[in-house]
Amino acid sequence: MTAVFRAERISADQVLSSTRELVGPALREAVAGLHPWLAEMAAYSFGWREGGAEAGGKGVRQALAVLGARAAGAPAGAGVPGAVAVELVHAFSLLHDDIMDGDATRRGRPALWKAYGTGPAVLAGDALFALAVGVLADVPGGVRLLSGALADVMRGQADDLLFAARPWTGPEAVTPEEYRVMAEGKTGALLGCSLALGALLGGAPRPVVAALDRAGRHAGVAFQLADDVLGIWGRPEVTGKPVGGDLREGKRTYPVLTALAAPEGARLRDLLRGHRTAEAAALIEAAGGRAAALSEARAHMAAARTLLDGLPLEPGAAAELGALLDALADRER
Repeated sequence: MTAVFRAERISADQVLSSTRELVGPALREAVAGLHPWLAEMAAYSFGWREGGAEAGGKGVRQALAVLGARAAGAPAGAGVPGAVAVELVHAFSLLHDDIMDGDATRRGRPALWKAYGTGPAVLAGDALFALAVGVLADVPGGVRLLSGALADVMRGQADDLLFAARPWTGPEAVTPEEYRVMAEGKTGALLGCSLALGALLGGAPRPVVAALDRAGRHAGVAFQLADDVLGIWGRPEVTGKPVGGDLREGKRTYPVLTALAAPEGARLRDLLRGHRTAEAAALIEAAGGRAAALSEARAHMAAARTLLDGLPLEPGAAAELGALLDALADRER
């Protein structure tokens, strides 16, 4: 399969666009079955009221579900129920993440909890979660796969929240290995589930489904690492969030953890405690935190590719999956 990934192929943007066109009608139909107020909030969270090519985000997870089905040799449509389910779950997680993190904006506009209130946003998130389970109710093994991934997501989210109460340095400080476990749960589990659900719907044998799950988890860690970089140095027009937001919130991200272990660690700790984010960002980069995060992201993406190279995947879908993986760690697209 290595040759497939190196061949000339469709771009990631084309993969995402074609998937949105395929999945969009089914996603809208599912949301339309909600209580009208909940459907209105869901439409706001997906960006449908604003319209535009990027309404609702790029749709990485739904694309992985469709590609998982196609990689198993099935038509793209076979993966649509999985794509709808993971997109609903992703939207649910974002609604709750914004509340937990206190993020007032999402994609350059008020987050749902700021626009409608905290209680309504929690309710809307719960409704999207319940809807996702319903979409997979008739898929043998589908709910079990999704629920297992969500349990990992919740564990990862719990660790991420608890990390904020840990000291910056010393024996109780968060370690890079603890970070990797957290990132695999918080971000990787759902990406792995997306690929695995698609493959399950496409009729792939169990070992292939499991291998795609593991590949997606590695890609998810790479995705989270790239997100960490954007959380410190990203442009608001790309991220939809203020510059340096992760530093102001005291998040234990990979660039910060690696920089704290450098000789400049004591100085960085003082800057973080004093909320001097611009100086902290510069020091983290100088100490190698940004480079370390990007290097780690490349390592996890290489691990994902190695897993995929060993699988009997349909060549066209494998090529498109390769294009999408290339884009996952390059978040400033």
